[in-house]
Amino acid sequence: MRVIFMGTPDFSVPVLDALVAAGHEIAAVYCQPPRPAGRGKKDRPTPVHARALELGFEVRHPVSLKGTAEQEAFAALQADIAVVVAYGLILPQAVLDAPKRGCLNIHASLLPRWRGAAPIHRAIMAGDEETGVCIMQMEAGLDTGPVLLREGTPIGDEETTDQLHDRLSAMGASLIVTALRHLDGLTPEVQPEEGVTYAAKIDKGEAEIDWSQPAVEVDRKIRGLSPFPGAWVEIDGQRVKLLASKLASGAGAAGEVLDGDSLTVACGSGAVELLRLQRAGKGAQDREVFTRGFPLVTGRQLTPQQ
Repeated sequence: MRVIFMGTPDFSVPVLDALVAAGHEIAAVYCQPPRPAGRGKKDRPTPVHARALELGFEVRHPVSLKGTAEQEAFAALQADIAVVVAYGLILPQAVLDAPKRGCLNIHASLLPRWRGAAPIHRAIMAGDEETGVCIMQMEAGLDTGPVLLREGTPIGDEETTDQLHDRLSAMGASLIVTALRHLDGLTPEVQPEEGVTYAAKIDKGEAEIDWSQPAVEVDRKIRGLSPFPGAWVEIDGQRVKLLASKLASGAGAAGEVLDGDSLTVACGSGAVELLRLQRAGKGAQDREVFTRGFPLVTGRQLTPQQ
C-alpha cells in the first residue's frame, strides 16, 4: 500500500521500519519539527525525522495541519492510508478523509482505557495488571474511533515505563503490519462507553515522592515515571531521581532507610527497595554503584524536615 507515516518519538521508529520491511511504499513521513536540545540548544531532529532521512524518505514537519495549503499538500500525496503513532498533532477532518482508506492509529493501551497522551505511564501508576496495543480507525474525537485489532500483555511487577514502552512499540509494529495485510477482512469494533479513562499528560509536579503514601503507590510512581520525568526525592540538598524499585518487607517511620545496603525505605505502610538512582548532573546507577559514592546509612530519614 501507499502509506503516509506520521510519528515523532522513539516509540514510532520500529513501526516505520516494520512498514518498510513489509514492502509498503512510504509516500512521505510527517513528524514534529526539530527543537532545541542538548547543551548547545541546537535544533535536533526527532527520532522519526532522523530515521526517515536515513531511509531516504521525504520528511515534512509542519507546525499545524489546520491550513488549507498543508491539507492540500497532504491530499496530493494520494495515499492509500495513513499510519499514525505518537505524532503529536491533532488531525483535522480534511486530513483524516484524504487517504483512500482513512487513517489508522497505533495506541498503547487497551481502549477505551487510557485514551490520551500518557497511556503507558498511567497504566503502571494505576497498578493495571494488563495493557496492550490497539489499531484504531481515527476520527475527530480523542482516541474514540473503532478498534480493528487489539493485543494485550501483562505488566511485570517490576516493569518500568521505559521497559514497557519498548515492548509495546514492538507489538504495535507487528500489529499494524498484520492489520494492513488483512485490512479488508477486519471488522471495526466500536469502543464501549463503559470503562473510559483518560491518560493525562505527565506533569513534572507529580514526580516528587511522598513517603507517607503506601509502598504500593510509591513503587508504582517510581516505575511509572521512569525514565522521564523521573520520580525524585531531595537528599542533602540534591535532587535524586529514583528510576527502578520493587516492593519490600519492613516497616518504620515514613522515609526511614531500613537497610542502607539494599536501599530499603519505609513508606506510610510497607516499604520499597530502590534499585536504580540518579543524582543531578550524573548518569543513572544501579544501587550498588550509587551507594559507594553516596551512602544512605540505615536509620537515615529521607523525609524533608519541615
